[in-house]
Amino acid sequence: MSQKTPTPAPRTALAVVTIDGPSGAGKGTVSRRLAGRVGWNLLDSGALYRLVALAGLKAGLAPDDRSGHARLAKHLDSQFGSQSDGSERILLNGEDVTAALRSEEGGKGASRVALWPEVRTALLARQHAFATPPGLVADGRDMGTVVFPRAALKIFLMASPEERALRRYKQLKGKDSGVSLAALSREIAERDRQDSTRPVSPLVPAEDAVVIDSTRLSVAAVVDCIFRLGKQRELWK
Repeated sequence: MSQKTPTPAPRTALAVVTIDGPSGAGKGTVSRRLAGRVGWNLLDSGALYRLVALAGLKAGLAPDDRSGHARLAKHLDSQFGSQSDGSERILLNGEDVTAALRSEEGGKGASRVALWPEVRTALLARQHAFATPPGLVADGRDMGTVVFPRAALKIFLMASPEERALRRYKQLKGKDSGVSLAALSREIAERDRQDSTRPVSPLVPAEDAVVIDSTRLSVAAVVDCIFRLGKQRELWK
């Protein structure tokens, strides 16, 4: 773990912790566990982009219809909740679409629409609306740089490409037939390239982010690390 030295930006009125990083770094699982541990709200921004892509598919939009997808993004009828076992449950227009969102196709759709400035702008206010008391843990790729630049604590979570591909392979093995580690490795490399080179909100650590390499760390160890950092900054007891 390493911490960049510039002084953090002034805080927002409501405490926000941002956790950014590339696909497969573990930020979704870490964010959910941290939010549960401290009793804060959770923003899974990646799910919003997956929802936009899925809503476009269901509405019959052309895959390259930027303005149409941006309109859908402004008026998404979505709900985030939990199943009885504590796992996530996401609704689109009242329909449970959790499985569809977490598929590889769902990820590819998110990658496509996330490149469009119109969609990113349309989702900005919706993301800000998640910041309600007592606090927010925001998971994404530009949470600390664009969406919440004045967050009280910014984390950039990374892992080696090989480890990220292996994690995704284990996650999908029992869900998608024909999934291969080699194909996942290629997809992650392409996703990294797209995320880091897009002209709007590229994937880069915020200047005042704490960078954590989770390659050889368990989820619990990463959560403990972030919890200690938040405690040092008096975000929770």
